[in-house]
Amino acid sequence: MTRFVFRSLFAQAVLIAFAVLLFAQTPARALDRQLTEREITLINEISQHHTDIRTMVGRFLQVNANGDRLEGVFWLARPNKIRFRYGPPSFTEIITAGQGFYVVDRREKTSTAYPQDKVPLRQFLSDRIDLLSANLTDVIIFDDTPEPTEEVPEPVTRELIAVSLADDTPIGVVEVTLIFETVSKDLIQWSLIEPNGGELTFSIFDTRTNVEIPRNYFSINPDFVSNNN
Repeated sequence: MTRFVFRSLFAQAVLIAFAVLLFAQTPARALDRQLTEREITLINEISQHHTDIRTMVGRFLQVNANGDRLEGVFWLARPNKIRFRYGPPSFTEIITAGQGFYVVDRREKTSTAYPQDKVPLRQFLSDRIDLLSANLTDVIIFDDTPEPTEEVPEPVTRELIAVSLADDTPIGVVEVTLIFETVSKDLIQWSLIEPNGGELTFSIFDTRTNVEIPRNYFSINPDFVSNNN
């Protein structure tokens, strides 16, 4: 089972959390040193690795600071297509197909549209990913030994690289850290910290890559009422 772990900017209400990403983002601060040759090489290799992943499907688990859990499924297709479908008790879906993104409420049968340049996760939806062009604030290479599990009682120490970014938003600076394995180049953790210190977890698992995804998976039900009218 492939598993990626993210820490994501989801508040207790999904829509409130996404509102942080609805505003134009400007650099909060910049990296205060030059990257080493190895750091540059690794970041470029990671960017290419994820660029080569044209589609991905899987399941996700979202856990907030209070331990509240939401589960669902997701579909991703480059460029600029993603769909997160939350399961009960949530009826929310997040959908983008290259012309803005929509927050859909399946129970109320409504949708709310936002501009393409405000698409959540848009850094990972473009045709070509280039992390070096992002607003990097820190890069750290370190060793990590995962916690033992029944499946892996004696885990092997692995080398990781943490790539950090920061963005100014109307509610303050949002801190973002992406952690990748240096060997596989896979993303294993995404941490986002809100200005109030809140930090949440978004895990993706049972993933499959470069699979066929029907085009209608990224469409909005035409019978849903638009909240933008």
